Amino acid sequence: MEEKKMHVCIVPMTADHLDEVAELERLCFSVPWSRNMLAEELENALSAMLVALDDQGHVAGYAGLQVILDEGYITNVAVRPDCRRRGVAGQILQVFLDFAQAQNLAFLTLEVRASNQAAILLYGSRGFRGMGRRKNYYEHPREDAIIMTKEFTHGNETAARG
Repeated sequence: MEEKKMHVCIVPMTADHLDEVAELERLCFSVPWSRNMLAEELENALSAMLVALDDQGHVAGYAGLQVILDEGYITNVAVRPDCRRRGVAGQILQVFLDFAQAQNLAFLTLEVRASNQAAILLYGSRGFRGMGRRKNYYEHPREDAIIMTKEFTHGNETAARG
């Protein structure tokens, strides 16, 4: 059963958030990104990193997005264990969905562990659909990834076909 929705403030990630995000990576992933990898991603002009801050200003969750031409790739989504099932990931995801629509991206895509039913349900509720599978994509434990994609249609496409 979902708990009460948590109030968070979603802001662009800065170097000030690196320690907390690196700790979140260690908590959430068996092969976490290092603090240095996260810092490099902050400097990547093709990437956008967001953090969800709780009422005390601590990182409750974060996510990354890379945009190449008109394609968006969600790299990581992580939420502190004590903040899960309270709408944090959905709020961050909505910012990326709004961005994708505003920037006329063709799609957003991501990979999710085949066993991560909570995440699969969240992405499905936002219009992402399973589009394929990457065998043995994850390690520790070894597991397949489900490729989930949300395609966008933009109003001017039909007009252009005339």
